[in-house]
Amino acid sequence: MGVKSKTKKMMMLLMAVLMVMSLAACGGSGNGNAGKEGANDSTVDKPKEETAKPAVPPSADEPGWKSDTSPITFDWYLNFAWFPNKWGVDPTSKYVTKKTGVDVNFIVPAGNENEKLNTLIASGKLPDFITLGWWEDGVKKMIEGDLVLPLNKLAEEYDPYFFKISDPDKLGWYAQSDGNTYGYPNSSSSPKDYEKYGDTYVSNQTFVVRKDIYEAIGSPDMRTPEGFIAALKAAKEKFPDINGQPLIPLGLHEFIPTGNDSLEGYIQNFLAIPREKDGKLYNRETDPEYVAWLKTLRQANQDGLLAKDIFIDKRAQMEEKIAQGRYFAMLYQRTDFAAQLGTLYQQDPNMVYIAVDGPANSKLDPPNLNGPSISGWTVTLISKDVKDKGRAIKFLSYLMSEEGQKDLFLGEKGVSYDTIDGKDQFLPEAFELMNKDRSAFDKQYGSSFTYWMMQDTNITQQWAPKSVEPYKQLEDWTRGKTVSVSEFDLLDPLGTSEEGIILGKIKDLRGKTLPKLLMAPSEAEFDKIWTDYIKKQEDLGLAKVQAFQQTKYEENKKKLGM
Repeated sequence: MGVKSKTKKMMMLLMAVLMVMSLAACGGSGNGNAGKEGANDSTVDKPKEETAKPAVPPSADEPGWKSDTSPITFDWYLNFAWFPNKWGVDPTSKYVTKKTGVDVNFIVPAGNENEKLNTLIASGKLPDFITLGWWEDGVKKMIEGDLVLPLNKLAEEYDPYFFKISDPDKLGWYAQSDGNTYGYPNSSSSPKDYEKYGDTYVSNQTFVVRKDIYEAIGSPDMRTPEGFIAALKAAKEKFPDINGQPLIPLGLHEFIPTGNDSLEGYIQNFLAIPREKDGKLYNRETDPEYVAWLKTLRQANQDGLLAKDIFIDKRAQMEEKIAQGRYFAMLYQRTDFAAQLGTLYQQDPNMVYIAVDGPANSKLDPPNLNGPSISGWTVTLISKDVKDKGRAIKFLSYLMSEEGQKDLFLGEKGVSYDTIDGKDQFLPEAFELMNKDRSAFDKQYGSSFTYWMMQDTNITQQWAPKSVEPYKQLEDWTRGKTVSVSEFDLLDPLGTSEEGIILGKIKDLRGKTLPKLLMAPSEAEFDKIWTDYIKKQEDLGLAKVQAFQQTKYEENKKKLGM
C-alpha cells in the first residue's frame, strides 16, 4: 500500500473519530429514555446563562439539585380548598428549604376549586407548579393548551437524574400522543409494585360504625338490606341524641353537582359488582344489586333514618359532626376522618368508629375495594411560565427521590425522628402528637407527609411506623379485600370533546337524580325516576361515551401489558 493511500485512510479515520466525539458531546444525557428527540428540540428553551459561559453537562448519576442551592421561591397551586398548611412554618419545610434553597408559596382556592383552576387556565398563565387530581379535566386542558412543559424534555436538558429515580411505567402511563409526559403522580402503584408490595396494600374505603353504639345494639349484621335498616333504626331509637344533638344514623360523602362518591363506585365496590364482563366494560349502575341497595336507602329515608344534614353538608361540616361522634354509621374514606378519629379516641376509646362488614350483594361476597393504582391520587405539572426550568425539574426530582421522600416523611434528624434501636423512626413524642392531634403535629413538625404532593408510599414503607389504634383496625379490615383497578383509570374523554360534553351532561343528571331517588316517597315513584334517568342517559348519547371508554380501556390494558 502506498504512503498516500495510508495517509488518506488515517485522515478518514481521524475525521470519523472527531465526528463521533462531537456527536457524543451534542447528544444529551446518555440516558436510554433521553435524547431521542434530538438536541435542538425547541420545546424547552435553553437557559440564558448558557450564552455567557460554557454549560457543565448535567449528570445522570448525581442529584441535579445539588448543583445550585441559591434561594428561589416557587409558586405551587394545589387544587384542594381544604389544604390548610403553609410552607416554612414548621421544621421539616424549613429544613428542605435550607438544604435545597427552594422556598414554596402554596396557592389554594378559597372556594370552588374548578372555578379557580378554570380561571387560571383561561388566563393562559399558571403558577410554577400545579397539583390536582389525575381525573380532573384541568389536566388535559393544560396539556392541550400548551400551558405545561414535558417533564421528560426538562429532564433531558437539565436533570437526567430524573430518569434514574422516576418509574418508567408511570412515565409511560401518563405519556401523551406526542410521546411526552407532562405530569407525575403521587401515591401511585404500578402492577410491578403490586408484585413487590401487594400484600401490604390497604384501601381507603370503609364502612364504619360508632363502636359503643354498635355494641349496645348487639353488634348486628349489616350486610343485608333488612339487617342494615334494622341497625339504623335500633341505633336511632336507643340513642336519639348525642350530647343534646340529634343522632345522624348514616353518613355519606358530600353530594356535589355531579353525584356522590359513597353512592356510586364506592357502594358498587362493596357489592363486588364487576367493572367488566368478557372484556367489555360493564355499566355497574344498571346492576340489579346496585339498584336494590339504592331502594334500601330510599326505604331508610322514608323511615326517617336519613337525616337532612347528609344532603347539604360539605366536608367541613361533616368533620365537625364526626368529631362530635354524631354519626352512627358511615360509608366513607377512613383517611378523610383520621384527625377526628384521633380526637374521639383521646376522649374515649369506645366512642371511636370501627370498620365492620357493610352492604353486600345477595350472595354476601366480600367487597372488592380500590387499592392504590398506577394513576395515584394527584398529578403534578410544571408550568411553561415557570421562573426557572432547571431548578423546577431538579426540585421535583429531589422530592421524588428516596432522599426527598425521607426528608418529607421523617423530617429533620433529631427534630421529628432519630435512629432508635438501629432504625430511623419518629421520636416517641412526635409519633404521639401525630396520633393525638394531626393538625398540631403538622404545625409543630411538618413531617409524615404534611406535604404530600409527591409522596411515594412504596418508598416510605421502610420508615412507616406500625399503625396504632384507632387507625389500625380500619386498615386491617381492608386487607385481603383490596384490588388493583389501574386499567379502569383515565377512561373519560376531555370535557370539551363531543363525548366529554355528553359525559358532563350525564354527570349533571346523576347529580340531580341521586337525591331524588333517595327522597322518593314510594318505591313506585323511585322506579319512575329511575326509568326516566336511564332513558335520559341513552338520549344524551351514553353509547358514544361507552364506545370511547371501551377504546381507552383496551389501550390501558396494552400499556399495562395485560
